[in-house]
Amino acid sequence: MMRTAAVGNRKPDHAVDSIFLDRWSPRAMSGEEVPLAELMSVFEAARWAPSSYNNQPWRFLYSRRSGARWNDFVDLLVPGNRAWAEYAGALVVIVSRKTFELNGKPSRTHSFDAGAAWGCLALQGSMLGLVVHGMEGFDYEKARRALNVPDDFQVEAMAAIGRPGSKEDLPAKLKAMEAPSGRKRTAEIALEGGFRGR
Repeated sequence: MMRTAAVGNRKPDHAVDSIFLDRWSPRAMSGEEVPLAELMSVFEAARWAPSSYNNQPWRFLYSRRSGARWNDFVDLLVPGNRAWAEYAGALVVIVSRKTFELNGKPSRTHSFDAGAAWGCLALQGSMLGLVVHGMEGFDYEKARRALNVPDDFQVEAMAAIGRPGSKEDLPAKLKAMEAPSGRKRTAEIALEGGFRGR
């Protein structure tokens, strides 16, 4: 069902389902384990994303809090992200294959396709009531080495997934940021006919 009502402090420029307004990237997480069935549900949503030639270049390398590799994943984070993401129920490193499996040729859209899968994952997590927060603040090369990422895959991003927590438990600097953010106007991102002369 399409809706145009504001969700929280977000107001769309045009008719859109509230699922898109509801999804945001909190940092406050409870530290609880994410049940494996729920984690697999977010990966299942990502599985159905579109991709060039149906190549499905995305891979999700993960650890749950109880996993043997949890500390290895936490150690990838920069200090600013570690301060809150270590309370996630799961940490995920997103990588994408740079070549097509069918012929080994370079895929120009592998990152684009992995981004589509990430978007599906984030929406499914939001629908399940989970916190899903993507980040670039981690050591990419350390992730490649620690997680044995093959040379024909590119490390794209990292994500923290967990149960919602209290923003009062966040470091003081982050408390003020713990609210859904706004967006550019639609007219700023959808440019009929291309860019105008500068």
